[in-house]
Amino acid sequence: MQFIGCIYFQSAKINVQPFNCIYLYQELGMPGADVAQGRRSDGADMVQSSVSDFSASTAMSSLPFSAAADRNKQPIVEVLRRVLPAEGRALEIASGTGQHVAFFAAALPGWTWQPTDGDANDLPLMATWLKEAGQANVAAPLWLDVLAAQWPATGAAFTQPFDAIYCANMLHIAPWATCAALMRGSRRHLAPGGVLVTYGPYLEDAVVTSPGNLAFNDSLRARNPAWGIRRLKDVAQEARRAGLTLRERHAMPASNLLLVWHKS
Repeated sequence: MQFIGCIYFQSAKINVQPFNCIYLYQELGMPGADVAQGRRSDGADMVQSSVSDFSASTAMSSLPFSAAADRNKQPIVEVLRRVLPAEGRALEIASGTGQHVAFFAAALPGWTWQPTDGDANDLPLMATWLKEAGQANVAAPLWLDVLAAQWPATGAAFTQPFDAIYCANMLHIAPWATCAALMRGSRRHLAPGGVLVTYGPYLEDAVVTSPGNLAFNDSLRARNPAWGIRRLKDVAQEARRAGLTLRERHAMPASNLLLVWHKS
């Protein structure tokens, strides 16, 4: 299935419908009506993405480019530097374009990174991104269905544990079942003392939800009732069932959160 517009992630074998982000921005009166193709949504920040240059030296690149991922990569890596040790092995779930993992690999050279995505058809484009980035500490991207009993979806299952698993902007644009699957899979593949790091918008009972996130949540549910910004207490409950506990909560720009879940 090909995704266009601002929601581009699909966990393999999950039937969800694409929609056009430009139309959504126009209808809601939000910024970003001039932007086109994207990979992952960013809450109130929204996905403002276009097919553009990979870098200043790559004119008119045909690679997909997420402006939102480009904006939030620095705030995210600043937190990762504080919460992660100097070295380790990391698995990224729903890598999208590969922009995050390429940037993180350069910023955290002591870590080796395994990018994955739920759409096998998009792996070649991600591989091209990573080749252009030229980071030796990033493995070739793999197809990973979060709901599958085996990670990754094809080939041999992961046997060596990961010290960290990173997943950004997936839970609100996938069915709720992916939350429990993410937690169970992370518990299964994390090393003792390892962490799952999730990033994106959440609803919190004791925190006033921003107008942008409220509008974004309404738009998601209007497009697909199985989508929507998740309540943090519900996500935490699924994590506890899987054997993960919320260790750190970091407020991020554009009403997003970076959460650190610890394998107990």
